[in-house]
Amino acid sequence: MKSPLLSLPGAVPAEGRDEGVAAHYGDLFREQRSLADGAGFVDLSHRGVVTVTGDDRLSWLHLLLTQHVSDLPAGQATEALILSANGHIEHALSLVDDGETVWAHVEPGTQGELVAYLESMKFFYRVEVADRTDGFAVVHLPAGSTADAPEGVVVRETAYGRDLFLPRGELEAFAAAHGPAAGVLAYEALRVEGHRPRLGFETDHRTIPHEVGLIGTAVHLQKGCYRGQETVARVQNLGKPPRRLVFLHLDGSEVSLPGHGTPLRLAADGPDGRQLGFVTTAVRHHELGPIALALVKRNVPVDAPLVAGTTAAAQETVVEP
Repeated sequence: MKSPLLSLPGAVPAEGRDEGVAAHYGDLFREQRSLADGAGFVDLSHRGVVTVTGDDRLSWLHLLLTQHVSDLPAGQATEALILSANGHIEHALSLVDDGETVWAHVEPGTQGELVAYLESMKFFYRVEVADRTDGFAVVHLPAGSTADAPEGVVVRETAYGRDLFLPRGELEAFAAAHGPAAGVLAYEALRVEGHRPRLGFETDHRTIPHEVGLIGTAVHLQKGCYRGQETVARVQNLGKPPRRLVFLHLDGSEVSLPGHGTPLRLAADGPDGRQLGFVTTAVRHHELGPIALALVKRNVPVDAPLVAGTTAAAQETVVEP
């Protein structure tokens, strides 16, 4: 779904998973600094929007999600996952309940499969599931922003800012009143700086929550009765996830950034050494320079210098081995 804000001056369209919104509006670092200072907004209108209504919505979702939501207070934001029977991450939901409806935004293009799964699990519960992507656009206001949300708009507030579920017809008027706009590259740079994993970037078909640091933020360890719980409990008790998320400082002299999937090896072994992991997201940060998130095998020494393809990389621990 192409955003009307791509018509703003300087807008350069994003590619890949973020196609449909602007990568940037002509000045990537200025846009990052604006967000870091609590100014502007990010157009995330390419993300999927799913709602669940009905008297049983919270108790029903509590049975399906990794998060404890049966008593979720109205207005309190949370993160949740849907796992496979083997405990692998299938869906990631950023959600809030407004007192009558649970609103969730999800990765672009995943809302159809999510709705299909939720529909298959309704049984006798009094719930209605809907894909609201055509009618609502997600807009992000950074932490520290003093901008007021339009009246009646559902807001999801976290430590990183506020996500607004804005009617699509109001997107251009909102942009005119709350600029400057920042592109998704600026948003991604701050996400990587904050060590926050993203579905389809820091995860693949076999990722479990422990590997990417989602225990505690998206997984509640004191609840049960959800698919994949056995894997979560086993890894929690044994403490040995096969891989771990790391933060990388990349060599700033390189012209290009390593792409998603670029192999990681020990620097001492060179580019022909054994692959120990791969880059998940690499970005250019306005203060830190080129940085990245990556997945490595659990037994990689936490202080070992690495090389991403041909780019030198120093690691910082995100998930303890």
